[in-house]
Amino acid sequence: MNFTLLDSLDYASVLVFALTGALAASRSQLDIVGFIFIASLTALGGGTLRDALLHREIFWVDDPLTLAVATLAAVLVFFAAHRLESRYRALLWFDAAALAVAVPAGVAVALAEGQSWPIVIVMGVITGSMGGLLRDVVCNEVPLILKQGELYATCALAGSIAAVAAIGLGLPQGLSLMLCASVVLSLRAGSIALGWRLPVYRSQPPSPGAPKR
Repeated sequence: MNFTLLDSLDYASVLVFALTGALAASRSQLDIVGFIFIASLTALGGGTLRDALLHREIFWVDDPLTLAVATLAAVLVFFAAHRLESRYRALLWFDAAALAVAVPAGVAVALAEGQSWPIVIVMGVITGSMGGLLRDVVCNEVPLILKQGELYATCALAGSIAAVAAIGLGLPQGLSLMLCASVVLSLRAGSIALGWRLPVYRSQPPSPGAPKR
């Protein structure tokens, strides 16, 4: 089997996203099967939707070893999560690392399929964001992607655009994907550590005497 850059990105994304899923399962106090389910859902969700939309064979169906990677991560966290001082803080940072790997993976797959730049950008965002969204919804948490002003999908979008722009300027694909990962991780780290936020909509109270709408 030829181990390609796409394989490396997919395996890394699966591993780190699975760790975040298992950490979420530990916060919900699930059993070992629950850990494996949430870890696999988180690790495989974004890539599954990407591949389905691109009409290509689902990556974990083509390579079931990715299921073993997600399962191994879940079992590891099941026995080790109690050693972490703050599982939520660990989840945030693992999730940031996973996002920085998954977005370039989505970009690389779309490029390999010969897609136009708008589709490449969308696939980068979907691959990076959907696994974490599924994890948070199933674990009854407010999804990170929907938290007020949180830089999450914005990071994925910025990283995807950076990769497309770099390729358009003639940079090698590998270097462009590294730039993508750097942009994603830098923005997400800034949001976690420094509180970077986007402005959010604030409704204004109606002025006295204004007609009701």
